[in-house]
Amino acid sequence: MKDPLSLQLLGEFVGTALLVLLGDGVVAGVNLNKSKAQGAGWVAITIGWGIAVTLGVYASAFLSPGHLNPAVSLGMAVAGKFPWAYVLPYSIVQIAGGFVGAALVWLHYGPHWRVTDDQEAILSTFATVPAIRSYAANFISELIGTMVLLFSLLTFTRGDFTAGLNPLVVGVLILAIGLSLGGPTGYAINPARDLGPRMTHAIFPIANKGSSDWAYSWVPVVAPMVGGGLGAWLFTLIP
Repeated sequence: MKDPLSLQLLGEFVGTALLVLLGDGVVAGVNLNKSKAQGAGWVAITIGWGIAVTLGVYASAFLSPGHLNPAVSLGMAVAGKFPWAYVLPYSIVQIAGGFVGAALVWLHYGPHWRVTDDQEAILSTFATVPAIRSYAANFISELIGTMVLLFSLLTFTRGDFTAGLNPLVVGVLILAIGLSLGGPTGYAINPARDLGPRMTHAIFPIANKGSSDWAYSWVPVVAPMVGGGLGAWLFTLIP
């Protein structure tokens, strides 16, 4: 990137905040009582998240690579396409962007928290909740999803896509992962998308909230980082 690191970090912060605002926003619309989108279901959530990623990448692309995900930054470094020294600062601002985006969702849906008493539905608006709690199985699911993400993203760099079309293709990739692989865990595949909003859930005075489930929180952080690194490493094996 030709922009100084400070501007790149701003781009990653803004893009991740927008990604989480729109992504968690669609989950809130589906989950919360008296929302006009209530009950729209998994397909609406996966489509919403795919569009959220596309728009987040577009919003950040004039300043940064639009990783919006610590696992992507790590994977790009493993593949030799990103400086290792930037992985940590990128990850920090991405998590901060996720925190702010989730805070905006809380603000936007203000009255709906008070009329929703399902604590799991409220938590899953912010962070992922496994369908069947099995740390080993959940870890593998998040690992595979993120491995597919990074391997696919890196193959796009060898394709004929123009820079302007890349975010659209990435959005389709996120949609495909959500529809095909997201059922077991809610497909975090992004530590910033889960950890930042989980912190928002823990800190903010959200009506009717329960536990932030920190016992599970390591899975959507560690597994995507491992999966991202593996996906990138597999890509480097291609001649």
